[in-house]
Amino acid sequence: MHATLPLLKNSDFPAINRGRLETLQVNLGYLCNQSCLHCHVSAGPRRKEIMSRETVEQVIAFLAARKITTLDLTGGAPEMSPHFRYLVAEARALGVRVINRCNLTILEEPGYEKMAAFLAQHSVEVVASLPCYLSDNVDAQRGKGVFQISIRALRRLNALGYGVGGSGLTLTLVYNPQGASLPPAQAELEAAYKRELHLRYGIVFNQLFTITNMPIQRFGSTLISRGEFASYMQLLKDAYSEENLDGVMCRSLISIDWQGFIFDCDFNQMLGLPMAAAGGEKMHLSELLHTDIEGRPIIVMEHCYGCTAGQGSSCGGALES
Repeated sequence: MHATLPLLKNSDFPAINRGRLETLQVNLGYLCNQSCLHCHVSAGPRRKEIMSRETVEQVIAFLAARKITTLDLTGGAPEMSPHFRYLVAEARALGVRVINRCNLTILEEPGYEKMAAFLAQHSVEVVASLPCYLSDNVDAQRGKGVFQISIRALRRLNALGYGVGGSGLTLTLVYNPQGASLPPAQAELEAAYKRELHLRYGIVFNQLFTITNMPIQRFGSTLISRGEFASYMQLLKDAYSEENLDGVMCRSLISIDWQGFIFDCDFNQMLGLPMAAAGGEKMHLSELLHTDIEGRPIIVMEHCYGCTAGQGSSCGGALES
């Protein structure tokens, strides 16, 4: 039985509708050089799902036709897609802001040593996972030796100007809790990250995002194996904040899977909850070129409490400062 099945039930989460579409978040595939404990995608080195060139072309056509302002690339490790560089270059040529969700260690892998320079060349914003500024905590969550590799990657990015004032190259770090708890206050943790990383390693960055762990896929399985699933869901519900509803990312973003199908968010994608066409079948990006989805109801279930608990959580970090 799949570990996420407890989530697939009716929920009392409030109904919400879409606003104006601004961001296209594209999952280029589930292939990754790591297998992190908190990964809601269950990405890893053995995954075979990779977006085709045909679907990448459809993404580019959509960006141009709908005048999307932001392209948010994720995975897996999006850089491992054979079409990553092409998509980035084409999107930037259209004047689209490009965000790359980077695990840092990929920048130190054989064959990817020039990737950081490519990102800088195209002024791609780097949003990089670093769940702590202490090595033991990072290695416990992401694998032995990952912290030191991540530090080397951050130094490589800093040397190119990322995170340096006035460079125009934005470097954002991402914090995920170690286990079944909510993130601490984002502003306070950012100050601690900046102080410790600069003091210990001479590293600078622009901002920190704190993101709540979603109880789905690999993290959901871990909660179930530890007998913590129900208590974590209750924690999320108890910390629900109505004020966060206006800022949830699904109002202005759609998530595209590696096959080009559309979801309200990345989490719904991982739960197999696609946006449906009029006939009930799942909708493909190619069908959305001339369709307005503003005002459309968003599919909500129990996991949505993860985005609205406490200070809130989105791909852009906390919803409340």
